[in-house]
Amino acid sequence: ILPMLHIDAPEFGGVARVVKTVFDRSAAMIGLILISPVMLAIAIAVRVTSPGAAVFRQERVGKGGSTFTMYKFRSMREDAEQVLEDVAEKNKHDGGPMFKATEDPRVTRVGSFIRRFSLDELPQLWNVLRGDMSLVGPRPLIPFMLKPYPELRAARCVVRPGITGLWQISKRDDNTNALSMAKEDLEYVANR
Repeated sequence: ILPMLHIDAPEFGGVARVVKTVFDRSAAMIGLILISPVMLAIAIAVRVTSPGAAVFRQERVGKGGSTFTMYKFRSMREDAEQVLEDVAEKNKHDGGPMFKATEDPRVTRVGSFIRRFSLDELPQLWNVLRGDMSLVGPRPLIPFMLKPYPELRAARCVVRPGITGLWQISKRDDNTNALSMAKEDLEYVANR
């Protein structure tokens, strides 16, 4: 009996990797040029409506486990990380390493709007242009989120993190947990 089906282990190298990198960086550059007026308007709106910088910077884990600075438009009060414990009871993720609240009081009015339409993520095109991120891939996590899970860190960090990924598209407003996110991310890494 001859096998009718052959499945190769997922691999992502050579020409496919180069094509994806060139596409990501080219699209990011074109995107930054085309939407720069929108980005300027968002930056002004963030600055005018709440004190602090327009762009939020945070260390995230990238390809190979190295860290990089990720950029987003600031959608929360400037002291949001300092007052996290004050809103911990609103966490939909059972107090785990992830924090997401339905009505987080730290989110500003402009922040609520730009989050609803994912406009807060636009500065990450700069991360894609620099080569820190890809357009599609697992979302980059904060180092402390991956510290307790070395196996997950190793598996997720095979690829560049993305501005959007499988979990964000399929589960965006679902009340899922960190395990669900990890499963979707690993599915993307295995089948990209």
